Amino acid sequence: MAQLVQQAIGGIAVDADGVLSEPSEEDQLRLDEIRRRAGGEAPEDLEPWTDLRAVSLRQLEATLAECRTLETPIPEEVRYLAGLQRVQFVLVYPDQADVVLAGPAEGWRLDALGNAVGLTSSRPVLLLDDLMVALRTRDTAQLEAISCSIDPTPAGITRLQALTGRLRSIGDVETTLRKMEESLGRQVVTVTGVPATSHFARTMVAADFRMKRLAMGFDPAPVGGMPSFLQLLQAGRGRANMTPRWWLAPDYLPLARGADRMAWELRGQGVQCMTEQDYLDNDGKRIGSSRGGPLATRWAQTFSKRFNDLADQDSAFGKLRNAMDLAVVAALIDQERMLDAVDLKLPELLHHQALVQYFAPQHVASRATFVKRRGDYLISTSGGVQLLPWEVANQSELVTEVDVVRDQLSEASTKWYRHQAE
Repeated sequence: MAQLVQQAIGGIAVDADGVLSEPSEEDQLRLDEIRRRAGGEAPEDLEPWTDLRAVSLRQLEATLAECRTLETPIPEEVRYLAGLQRVQFVLVYPDQADVVLAGPAEGWRLDALGNAVGLTSSRPVLLLDDLMVALRTRDTAQLEAISCSIDPTPAGITRLQALTGRLRSIGDVETTLRKMEESLGRQVVTVTGVPATSHFARTMVAADFRMKRLAMGFDPAPVGGMPSFLQLLQAGRGRANMTPRWWLAPDYLPLARGADRMAWELRGQGVQCMTEQDYLDNDGKRIGSSRGGPLATRWAQTFSKRFNDLADQDSAFGKLRNAMDLAVVAALIDQERMLDAVDLKLPELLHHQALVQYFAPQHVASRATFVKRRGDYLISTSGGVQLLPWEVANQSELVTEVDVVRDQLSEASTKWYRHQAE
């Protein structure tokens, strides 16, 4: 039976009616209590930082099968995939009937958002649930984008336009802004490509929601040198787009592949912010738009430039990169027919193991804020997250150095994880 998680996790809260919001003080107190009660330290050999830890899909599958047969809980180290913080390498071993995921790793703890992060790096660790979703939806990802979006309804836009058309001055700021928010009404949250109740979906929505709060100045940036879009508007001149649209999208270099296509490396920071004029449709085609503007573009470029620093300080963004990594890995495994090549069956990962379920986000309240000096207002920003994993997996170049990594990790192990030094 699937586990239903109701508490606020990942920097957002979603209630039983699907309403998305910032966690309340009560939510945070409940999360703090969960963190205090959280036990289960990582096995001793998983605690130290390592540049390269390998996770065997064949032996991970066997561990999950054993847990289901014995009706025992899945160990914490399995749920957190041995503390991997990124999938850097995908390695194929036909002689071992195995596909191995490898990358930097260490022990973990729960942070203030309820995310599992590295003991020393504070970077989010990969989750078994996200891996299972990525593997189970890899065929779907060929047909539609893995995405989330938060957008106003056409009726809400019509009501807002009617209200602003009657305004002769901003008047009482708080009263006017509340009327604007009420006119626009709840915005609609849409998820495609993955189950809306999955942790993967929650990760996308949380990153999008928190990005927009940074843009509108509702939350301070956790890193220096990153003004909000609101601050850019206040300092700018002339008219600007007051309903900007941003999307979080993949940012990978071409994958590095070994000489015999048995070793692969994911390269690049993984995530970037794009304005609407850079938006891609489900076929990967760019859709032109005049709704961006230089200030919206400048904010997107700053977000992209500072993404690694942001991900280190706000685990919601690092978790999105982890989810994107896993989606690309799943597409690569499918594209290269890796499971067939090594005759590896994964019934637990692909079918039997139940996914943790969350309340599916459906709506979020609109927000508006006043732009001082300009006498204007900023309405809730739109956009979302969009990932076409097959587009990333299709781009590669020969880099024989990745074969060296495969050779270093080729020794079979009795564990489902192992380190480079073993």
